[in-house]
Amino acid sequence: MEQIMRTLKITLSVLLMIAAAALALFFPVLSYGQAQSYHGAKIENWKAPQFDENKKTVFVIADGKLTEMFDMLAPFYVFNATEQLNVYIVAKDDTPIPLKRDLYVLQQLTFAQVEARHLKADVIVIPAMSARDEKQDPVIVDFIKSHYGPTTRIISICDGASTAAATGLYDGKLITCHATDFECVKKYWSKPIWTQNRSVTKSDRVYSTAGVANAVDGSLMVVEDLLGKDAMVKAAKAVNYPHAEVQIEHKSDALTFGNKLSILRKMVFSRKRKLGLLLHDGLNELKFASIVDTYGRTYPKEFKTFTLQDSIVKTKYGLTFIHVGDNTINPKMDEVHVVMPELLSAKDEAYFKGFEMVKHNNTDYPINQCIKRIAQQSGEHYAYIVKLTLDYN
Repeated sequence: MEQIMRTLKITLSVLLMIAAAALALFFPVLSYGQAQSYHGAKIENWKAPQFDENKKTVFVIADGKLTEMFDMLAPFYVFNATEQLNVYIVAKDDTPIPLKRDLYVLQQLTFAQVEARHLKADVIVIPAMSARDEKQDPVIVDFIKSHYGPTTRIISICDGASTAAATGLYDGKLITCHATDFECVKKYWSKPIWTQNRSVTKSDRVYSTAGVANAVDGSLMVVEDLLGKDAMVKAAKAVNYPHAEVQIEHKSDALTFGNKLSILRKMVFSRKRKLGLLLHDGLNELKFASIVDTYGRTYPKEFKTFTLQDSIVKTKYGLTFIHVGDNTINPKMDEVHVVMPELLSAKDEAYFKGFEMVKHNNTDYPINQCIKRIAQQSGEHYAYIVKLTLDYN
């Protein structure tokens, strides 16, 4: 009987791993380990973000059910880096938005608060959210349509193209999305002009980007059109963008069946690493999203966030991260990633004594740092597959 139970447990474990792998194959744009809806305590003492009437305003739309992390945080960071814009993450209600299983971000304004303050959008950013087909949230779609004015610029990021297409604002206009999801998303919307092999498309004031990693390229293009070349160069420098001009050329290479088998083999048969991530007040939102979204696609056994301060973490540009996990260290943890090594304290160093600390620098483009290390750990072939899941070509 004991042998039978052991066999059943092993079989169940294998089936769960295969199911997880299958999910990864069908939804490559999702960040591994990104949690479902928040069920914790209501955040008290919420303060409305500052508004400067002399600046143009950017709305980054978010969905409390699920919003692709890099799609949301990369544009948020790039537009803030210009120091010339009001930039807000806005959502239909005050449900915190999942980032990881143990970490959430609080929206800055609800749709109702936007209306109450009579705010008008100069730019609307549409990340990939929970609905990737024709079953879009009508509240989100209507909000976008109602705030698209005669001078508003709108940009869809990755599979946010599905929500963008649902608004009708892209009818007869160029649009693209993640290369691996292109045919799946395209089949629901026939009126836009579906395009590939471009990191960013533009039709007058309507933009779209290819998958996840192209959010930076698209945001920089909008910045240049909205504020001028100097503002774009400033933002590009702030993110260590690896190109002199906004990169337009792109290879829309989808994951092949062979690539998917490689992911499946890695998830089922390879040793899966246990990772940690240390958070500090003032953390760089782009670096954070790059680390979590890129390393998440190596399918680690564990990717846990730590904060040795309060459970509420304030980011560089004023976001509120809510840490709902504990700080218990798995003694078999392989490494802990440090978003802001310049903020490391003696307490931090002592807490993680004996564990490898991966200190991310402030000079290289964040995704490139991650890909380089993944290639060293898992080989060039798997690093290439990670790039495909990010549509980073």
